[in-house]
Parts: sequence; structure tokens; C-alpha cells
Amino acid sequence: MTETTDALVLDLVEWVAREPRPYAEVIETWRTSCPRLTIWEDAVDRGYVARQPVEGLGVRVAITECGKNFLREHGRAN
Repeated sequence: MTETTDALVLDLVEWVAREPRPYAEVIETWRTSCPRLTIWEDAVDRGYVARQPVEGLGVRVAITECGKNFLREHGRAN
């Protein structure tokens, strides 16, 4: 990963850490058509965020324990 990509993954994880987000909102905000900027996919693949079904609300995206550690390692923990 490049520094730019790492920084954007960190931004995404920090944004989701503030509150679980609806999946549609995350995809609308973070999806990209640029094959070099796979921020959403990288965050999921690295285990920093996960989709979670919520009854009556659909699918939410929340930070994982691994994502919390990632934020702490970069001085962005809550």
C-alpha cells in the first residue's frame, strides 16, 4: 500500500469509529472507480471494519477490534 492509500484507510476507519454507518452511506462515500484507490476494500480485507446486519435497519458498517488497534497505533483512538 502507498502512504496515500494508508492515510485514506485510516480516515475511513476513523470515520466509521465515530458511529456505525449504514452500508449504503459508506459505499456512496468511499467507493471509487479508480483501481488504485481501493480504500473500502482494503479496510475490509485488513479486518478494520465489518458489515453487520441490524434488524429493521439493514446492514451497518462498524469498526472491529483490529480497527480500534489500527487507530490506536496511529494516534487516532477515541
